[in-house]
Amino acid sequence: MKIAIIGIGSVGSAVATAVKNTGLAHEIVLFDRDAVRARAAAEDLGHAAAFSFDVKITAANNYRAIRGAEIVIISAGANQKPGETRMDLLQKNAAVITDIIPRVMENVDAKNVKLVIVTNPLDVMVMLAQKLSKLPPARVIGTGTMLDSARLRVILSRNLGVSPMSVNAYVLGEHGDSSVVAWTPATIGAIGLEDFCRQTKTPLTQNTRATIEHRVHTAAYEIIRGRGATWDGIAGAVADLVRSIINDENRILTVSTVSGTGAKRVAISLPRVVGAGGAVKTLTPKMDKVESAGLRRSENIIRKNYGLIGK
Repeated sequence: MKIAIIGIGSVGSAVATAVKNTGLAHEIVLFDRDAVRARAAAEDLGHAAAFSFDVKITAANNYRAIRGAEIVIISAGANQKPGETRMDLLQKNAAVITDIIPRVMENVDAKNVKLVIVTNPLDVMVMLAQKLSKLPPARVIGTGTMLDSARLRVILSRNLGVSPMSVNAYVLGEHGDSSVVAWTPATIGAIGLEDFCRQTKTPLTQNTRATIEHRVHTAAYEIIRGRGATWDGIAGAVADLVRSIINDENRILTVSTVSGTGAKRVAISLPRVVGAGGAVKTLTPKMDKVESAGLRRSENIIRKNYGLIGK
């Protein structure tokens, strides 16, 4: 499969490495307006490919090079700087997406292509990309709260003394400060979270839950403060999403896609079945009143911010 990555900054480069390491792409096109950077990244990754999978790595600064790509990953745009929120990037990155999407669509097969959106503020950019591309919502997929959910599982696993692989818990809503930890449907193995805590005599108090939520919400800010940007986590999420699409795995991932029409139109992360057709089914987990209210609040924030584009 041919995959194109648009924007080869720190995030795009990490995404390229993670996608290459899946071994599922026969060709990866690294597109950047800076031709020198694109060529350097392609050379470096091409050398690395000699130690793993035989993948053709090409550089491009002309959109014609992405022709034939079945998955196009959009990672272009400004990244968060220390002290910035994702929403501080709104107008700058809306302009980037507005420029990129029509050019991409001129050079891909609209009947088959899947767009994977990484650019922040993620959910707003998914809404904009889906509108501009005119693709079915199932095939314009934001990484959503995949990384947020991974952070939750890792932090929760450390508190409970189990592997993150045994933690089935999700962060829903906005990929941002209004995201919602869905405690109600969380399970450890096949056991409900509260029942697991009783059986193992591992208390998970409200204060502990609040601390975990705070750590999930602030994880990106802490990483940015320490190393200037986050890239490894999101690269892993993109590779996992791409794997589920290429292999038609139909795994449940908390990706962001557009649902609803008119005033109710919004892109938000919910558990979705992801396979060769994209995000083909949306699931609604059982939540308590507080979690449901938080999800509605998150939807309203995304809609409001989408309405600010161009203003």
